[in-house]
Amino acid sequence: MTQTDVADVVIIGSGIAALVAADRLSRDLNVIVITKSKKEDSNSSYAQGGVAAAFSRCDHWRNHFIDTMIAGNDHNSEEAVQTLVQKGPILLRKMIDQGMKFDKDDQGNVVLGQEGAHGKRRILHAGGDATGRALVQFMLNRLKSTVQIVEDEMAVDLLVKDQQCFGVKVRTNSGKLKNLYAKNTILAAGGCGGLFLFTSNDVTITGDGMAMAYRAGADLVDLEFVQFHPTMLYVNGDVKGLISEAVRGEGAILVTNSGKRLMDGVHPQKDLAPRDVVSREINQAVLRGEQVFLDISMIDDFPSRFPTITQMCEQYGIRIDDGRIPVVPGAHFHMGGVEVNQQGQTSVENLYAIGEVACTGVHGANRLASNSLLEGIVFANELANHLLCNRHHVKMFEIPIDSSMTIRESKRSVLPTKDQIRALMMKYTGIVRTEEGLNFAKRWLEQFLPNEYVTISEDLSEDEIIIVNMLQASWLITTSALMREESRGGHFRADYPFEKNEWGKRKLIRNLASHVYATH
Repeated sequence: MTQTDVADVVIIGSGIAALVAADRLSRDLNVIVITKSKKEDSNSSYAQGGVAAAFSRCDHWRNHFIDTMIAGNDHNSEEAVQTLVQKGPILLRKMIDQGMKFDKDDQGNVVLGQEGAHGKRRILHAGGDATGRALVQFMLNRLKSTVQIVEDEMAVDLLVKDQQCFGVKVRTNSGKLKNLYAKNTILAAGGCGGLFLFTSNDVTITGDGMAMAYRAGADLVDLEFVQFHPTMLYVNGDVKGLISEAVRGEGAILVTNSGKRLMDGVHPQKDLAPRDVVSREINQAVLRGEQVFLDISMIDDFPSRFPTITQMCEQYGIRIDDGRIPVVPGAHFHMGGVEVNQQGQTSVENLYAIGEVACTGVHGANRLASNSLLEGIVFANELANHLLCNRHHVKMFEIPIDSSMTIRESKRSVLPTKDQIRALMMKYTGIVRTEEGLNFAKRWLEQFLPNEYVTISEDLSEDEIIIVNMLQASWLITTSALMREESRGGHFRADYPFEKNEWGKRKLIRNLASHVYATH
């Protein structure tokens, strides 16, 4: 392969972080975006709540900083949080100047909403509860003539030699594996919600990025911290979609089927308490045999203020006029992921990660509401700044001719179903965890994993590759949850209900396979 066959940048994923990075980089570099489904299919597109930023004159980035640190149980990287809250408003104003339309009042001022654990009204919305979709479409329109977006091709594994990344191995529509070489590879593949039975995530989000990064030898961090959103629409034993926290921000309250207010006496912020607190309270009520509802009867003009939620409820037979929406918690966001610095650099040279698959430490142990879209925008820009400033100082890029970059054939083994994995994770590695349950989940997962890093062969179907990734990612989260013998943020151990062990600011998970598999 010649130098002209190498892309400057390949981006895996099509959420807001991927699209913002592609937009910035494509002005000077050759950028290819690949996604295993359609370009609109991402968690970013589903984001209802909005984007948090200190926009108001009565607000300040320091207030946003404090709220983010408190929600994250002081497990956050203070530098990363400061970057987020200081640069966020600047970048959002720039997007507005470029044509992004956020909701405004009759005087032309941006409307700012309230959400849980925020001390100020600082949430920008677009189309009421369709902010993510509006942002994604805005970015896709900007990329129409500058970036090649390849849909329906799945990234299978990163091409790594001697801790240096050379691109990605891709499964084509025809089922063949091909190498896509790049000077810089950006992982923006999303989180892990699809590992759990109840989730707000797009169906494509199954922990693929985490599994690929682990197989490539990248450092992973804080994998035990999984946030469950308290209010998923719950119909006939299944979740049908997300009920935005903005609904509680406008006055809705959680009640049981007897009409009792669920959050009274639980937390000073009651229904606007941090998500981990509210999720556990709903979960306990459900375990007691109670049904939990979101009482929206006090919200005027609900259908016009929350059109997406109204349409979803009506689709599944829930009458908004009745004033009650049945809810349960569901896996929503992964605070951990591939360890990166603020420029997105992983421990593997030329491999970067942004968005939910990455962990800068900005969210700590529990993400503050509406900080996820902001994170994607801010740190995609930080990565773009880094690559553009250093594009003339890149070492000569040479593709190694080495058999280790070719994926080995592996024997086809019996695999569990996706739903079996999801049910296991929801029960044992979900909202409330114990040593006994985590050990059971770990043993169950290990029966399907080889005594080495998982390899992907060409004879596997796309579904089988996804299941392998789900097994790998589930094992990583479960093992990490066993290692943290305390409760903190999105990680709640019933056998260690209080913050017993401080452990310092952050805990890195390195080379877990070599340690755990050796005990088999």
